[in-house]
Amino acid sequence: MKNFWISIRITLAMCLLLGVGYVLVLRGVSAVAGPGGGQAETLTFDGRTVGAANVGQQFTDTRYFWGRPSAVDYNGGGSGGSNKAATNPEYLAEVERRVQDFLAAHPYLTREEVPSEMVTASGSGLDPDISPRGAQVQVRRVAEARGLDAAAVRHLVDSLTQRPWLGLFGTEKVNVLRLNIALETMQPNVTAAVPAKSADNDDDRSAGAMPEQK
Repeated sequence: MKNFWISIRITLAMCLLLGVGYVLVLRGVSAVAGPGGGQAETLTFDGRTVGAANVGQQFTDTRYFWGRPSAVDYNGGGSGGSNKAATNPEYLAEVERRVQDFLAAHPYLTREEVPSEMVTASGSGLDPDISPRGAQVQVRRVAEARGLDAAAVRHLVDSLTQRPWLGLFGTEKVNVLRLNIALETMQPNVTAAVPAKSADNDDDRSAGAMPEQK
């Protein structure tokens, strides 16, 4: 009986230590050392919140840079990726459809020039970033749709490219939402081109308005 009560006390102590104490310690560390004090970094445009910097959202309008495809349609309540193997016929057909959609929107590219990240879904389905190359291949489309100089748009991409921490940790990346907000700042009153429909989401965005996050 004595051992029984000892085991009960140990169980309760570990529940408090790991279930409460551990969580509070991590919360404190994130509040001090984490970006944004451990809180979601919301981004605003024209006085309203348009999304969070660390949660991706869908863009389909030709005037905006596009992020990676999402297997869950950027549903924040159901984060996840595809569970199909890389050799699965359905998966291969889906990737091929995305390749064709991307080439149709970027006719100046060859198939070999399409970045793999732009036709394959991320593991979370909520990836907010793309690589600099993923952004650069879209520069011409965005510039033409907005009537901007391609060199100016390319410079914007370069200026918003995040470098690895200390030059060692992480990879170069561009936050898609930040980039699109910056585009609106460059040319806030644009006339929309005909939006390019994405098979992942046919909900086209209205002209001259920053899409709101789902």
